[in-house]
Amino acid sequence: MTDTVYGFAAKDKAGKETSLEGYRGQVLLIVNTASKCGFTPQFAGLESLYEDYKDQGFTILGFPCNQFGSQDPGSNDEIMEFCQLNYGVSFPMFGKIEVNGRDADPLFKHLKDAAPGTLGNRIKWNFTKFLVNRDGEVIKRYAPTTKPEAIAADIEGLL
Repeated sequence: MTDTVYGFAAKDKAGKETSLEGYRGQVLLIVNTASKCGFTPQFAGLESLYEDYKDQGFTILGFPCNQFGSQDPGSNDEIMEFCQLNYGVSFPMFGKIEVNGRDADPLFKHLKDAAPGTLGNRIKWNFTKFLVNRDGEVIKRYAPTTKPEAIAADIEGLL
């Protein structure tokens, strides 16, 4: 087991394994997303954060998840198209994953262990966010209700 996110890999929308090592040295915000959720408009705020800070070494990694109210039922391609057409999402989006239960993605197991939330070692809902410093260490977890703009000061503190 690794202490940083860099030891993990994630599948892109085409199912190709991508090492998170490529994000070494960047501040990351890792988010489980959904395209048919009450929090879906947060994509606009996330994109705004990404645009504001990407040139300073900040990246958002989006992970679609259909575990909460079946709010992301589409294929990876459909999800990506929705995000781009409706919210102009340009930050990296990965393939659909599970974040809780036996089949939870190993990256999200690590994130939950490093920053437990109100439900302990479980993700409460879509748009739970994890802030990771330039060393790949999980710094903070944010609830789904936390608007992206409320995270800006924490991001700035790590850049």
